[in-house]
Amino acid sequence: MDLEAHRAELTAYCYRMLGSVHDAEDLVQETLLRAWKARDRYDANRASVRTWLYRIATNVCLTALESRKRRPLPSGIGAASQDTEAPLQPALDIPWLEPFPDSRFSVEARADLRLAWVAAVQDLPARQRAVLVLRDVLDFSAAEVAEQLDTTVASVNSALQRARATVRGVEKPEALREVDDPAQRAVIERYMQAFEAADVPSLVRLLADDVIMEMPPVPLWYQGRDDYARFMERVFRLLGTGWRTRLTTANGQPAMAAYFPDPANPGAHLPHTLQVFSVAEGLVTANIVFADSSLFGAAGTRVFELFGL
Repeated sequence: MDLEAHRAELTAYCYRMLGSVHDAEDLVQETLLRAWKARDRYDANRASVRTWLYRIATNVCLTALESRKRRPLPSGIGAASQDTEAPLQPALDIPWLEPFPDSRFSVEARADLRLAWVAAVQDLPARQRAVLVLRDVLDFSAAEVAEQLDTTVASVNSALQRARATVRGVEKPEALREVDDPAQRAVIERYMQAFEAADVPSLVRLLADDVIMEMPPVPLWYQGRDDYARFMERVFRLLGTGWRTRLTTANGQPAMAAYFPDPANPGAHLPHTLQVFSVAEGLVTANIVFADSSLFGAAGTRVFELFGL
């Protein structure tokens, strides 16, 4: 019985449920440990190993969610700010949604992980969350999900209907372009060039009119080209020019690692943020700028360690 072969897809599943890669990895480890201890009781006539593992993982996730708050993005907890000079004070009491490091997982495992969709899923009650992911992402049948949740097919169908209604309006992940789409990549490469040049007008030309910028763990977020531009002018004014960037991916979306000049070491750069983009019709529609508490006044961030940057 090869349990390790399922680790990657189980990690992606637990991430969709919890919104945290770190939590997901811990829960998958617990899932595999429980499965190993119960391997003598596994009945191949009742379910495949994969289905059996998902039942264990679902129970582990549901138990974990009993004691955990949902992980939002800033846009999920308040209105957009119009003060681009507001203090960037991190809200460390909020368990923010985390990015998913694509490079550590196979293409199959990281499908359907777009940030907007995962954020919307976090608003669902735990069992609805499980039903939606198991049915709409992983394609388990209603009967299989009912077995995994110890409930009825009717209850599963009802929960699925309610869950779909809640996330309606969020673009389905499979409707979006692949992360390696050349046109999408070209947009982000132009953005990176403008960013390194601290060329705010060129950045603005790459933005949709209603573009969104969010910056967890800072609870502020901005909407619209004008506020985006004013905020970027502030960034370059405070932290200077001479930035460096690196193209990467997160959550199946194009992403940029940004490094700012080290004021104490000329020529050196410090990790600043991981910026995850949504692109539509040749324009950036959203930029989720991930940092963490160690960003402010210190080199190295947990986000950069997670992505191996």
